[in-house]
Amino acid sequence: MYNRDFNENPFIVIWELTRACELKCLHCRAEAQYHRDPRELSFEEGKKLIDQIYELDSPMLVFTGGDPLMRADVYDIADYAIKKGIRVSMTPSATPNVTKKAIQKAKEVGLSRWAFSLDGPTAEVHDHFRGTTGSFDLTTNAINYLHELEIPVQINTVISRYNYDMLDDMAQLVEKLNCVLWSVFFLVPTGRGKVDDMITPVEHEKVFRWLYDLSKRVSFDIKTTAAQHYRRVVIQSKMRENKNPEQDIRYKDALMQGTTGGIDGLGRAPKGVNDGNGFVFISHIGDVYPSGLLPIKAGNVRETPLGEIYRESEIFKNLRNPNKFKGKCGVCEFRFVCGGSRSRAYALTGDYMESEPFCVYIPKVLRNKKKMHRKT
Repeated sequence: MYNRDFNENPFIVIWELTRACELKCLHCRAEAQYHRDPRELSFEEGKKLIDQIYELDSPMLVFTGGDPLMRADVYDIADYAIKKGIRVSMTPSATPNVTKKAIQKAKEVGLSRWAFSLDGPTAEVHDHFRGTTGSFDLTTNAINYLHELEIPVQINTVISRYNYDMLDDMAQLVEKLNCVLWSVFFLVPTGRGKVDDMITPVEHEKVFRWLYDLSKRVSFDIKTTAAQHYRRVVIQSKMRENKNPEQDIRYKDALMQGTTGGIDGLGRAPKGVNDGNGFVFISHIGDVYPSGLLPIKAGNVRETPLGEIYRESEIFKNLRNPNKFKGKCGVCEFRFVCGGSRSRAYALTGDYMESEPFCVYIPKVLRNKKKMHRKT
């Protein structure tokens, strides 16, 4: 995995099995519906897709939705992938579908882990965010089932103005629930997500610094999504700690954090994964996107093999070349390790190659230009 060339093969593939879901989350990327779409990829089409995923040097595969448990054949699909040697994990919604029996079946099939969303330290906050009363209790009960069955648990949390002031309590809850990984998502205003729900650029920076400090003292690992600039904060912090401000910017410095470091089977990538760069998303009807948060279609697996779309699409090629990024992202010394959220750039500017709008950092080259200008 460390030597994986992202121009050839992705590190992670996300497959949206269905958009059906019983929840009504305020920020839902998929704008999920209660009923399944008849155009979903069939089981046979799913097997063909898994064959193609396997040919991409067997990346990690994550089943998402909607709620993947809304598909009766989800375990058959997982079984097919796992028997090919692909690591599979799942992010189901916390609904009554998540029974102890369902989790037991997942273990028998061989799912490597389950991820659940918790967006607040209390039922009041979380249930408001998820649009469904009782979701918090269902989630914590499901996590207890997973512990009983010795399946690793990941918690996903979307940072927004609704929970920004409760992050200390949130971290304590993740610790208390004995989770192996806290995956912290930073809101991108797409789907049902709204710009008004986002925290400010300065608040992003504050949360990044807080997360880095937290990562040094907790038992779980921390991963961020749609927050590529967290990697910059990690590197800067390590440089300060090493008292070497001129230290080379290296991928491992950004990602070898937490308790286990490196690729730990929990979803952390070995270098600067970004939308379309080591990452690919397949929708319920087979449309291929750089990520679920960047809704620019590059092809459809019913018409073109996944590998061809990933390797040859102009959109994906652009996203894999940080030197082509516009504005400060294109000249930033951290562009190959960070690159900013391409999804957020698109959501707020309409151009996926524009600068990350919620980054406060001023690249060295621009600071030097400013100094030169002052001197003249």
